[in-house]
Amino acid sequence: MKYLLWQALIALLFSHTSYGQSQKINVVSSCSIFADMTDNIAGDLINLKSIVPIGGDPHTYSPTPQNARIVEKADLVLINGLTFEGWIEELIENSGTKGETVLITTGVETLKSQEYENSADPHAWMTAKNGLIYIENIKNALIAADPKNTDAYEKNHAAYRETLTALHAEMTAEIAKIPEDKRILITSHDAFSYFGQAYGLRVEPILGVSTEADVQTSDMIRVAKAIKNYQIPALFVESTINPKILQQIAQDNDIVVGGELFADSLGDTDSEGATYVGMLRHNAQTIARALSVTQNSGTTAATEQKTQDDRGNWKSILTPFFLGLLAALIFGIYLKLKVKRG
Repeated sequence: MKYLLWQALIALLFSHTSYGQSQKINVVSSCSIFADMTDNIAGDLINLKSIVPIGGDPHTYSPTPQNARIVEKADLVLINGLTFEGWIEELIENSGTKGETVLITTGVETLKSQEYENSADPHAWMTAKNGLIYIENIKNALIAADPKNTDAYEKNHAAYRETLTALHAEMTAEIAKIPEDKRILITSHDAFSYFGQAYGLRVEPILGVSTEADVQTSDMIRVAKAIKNYQIPALFVESTINPKILQQIAQDNDIVVGGELFADSLGDTDSEGATYVGMLRHNAQTIARALSVTQNSGTTAATEQKTQDDRGNWKSILTPFFLGLLAALIFGIYLKLKVKRG
């Protein structure tokens, strides 16, 4: 009897030890972009959650009690810093978490903010080259928090690094398709300065690095002048920002909205911006397509889009006219038949 009891205790001990060794660490990222980076390195080796949901604006996000509970249970919290998530330090402190907080922008050569003195532009992930620094920091943080899975993290990171390296070259080639005098990017807010510097674009945002400010008349005048002076064919809206102001500027200046770009959040699962790699590729391709000259016709892609929009407008006008004309003809034929029968 005692022998069986000891066997049961030993089995229970080993079972508990095995469970402890296989237990996944809890990792929390501030937004969806960094969560996707982490997922590419860790996969199902960790429990991963993002604080700001897809489509949310991290600049203006208001944390919830549920966010605090998630952070409280975290073994590792990954943040961008550089004033991107101005609310996150308070959230971490109030949550009472004992997890490690890691700044994943460490080592990035930051750009100075044009909006705030002695502060940096937080949107460093907007180039694939900087993305390499992010994923290196994330990999190191994962290994420190979960050393038993070091080999897997190293292997996944190496493959992801190759993907981002190739993506950087792809994006460089894509933007190079744009004529030099048209390499001017008008967007909703100043999230593309790193992108512009890396790939050779002058950026003219309507807002600064934060989306909390209001659009000033001077900003609209500045952008309108740039459109006129450089004959810019298109501007671009962003997925997390209300597009109405940019749409109005496009209409007032007789140009088109060249597409929707991703900056502060990934897109929905069915969009081209559903992953970090996908969002960067989509941005480069969308910008190049709208600002490039089409060789066959000698017109810009944006002009072609405007022509299609104009045709659509004419169709919407003419369709009721033709329907009315058809109704009149049918009614006329009906009257003639009625007279003959009479």
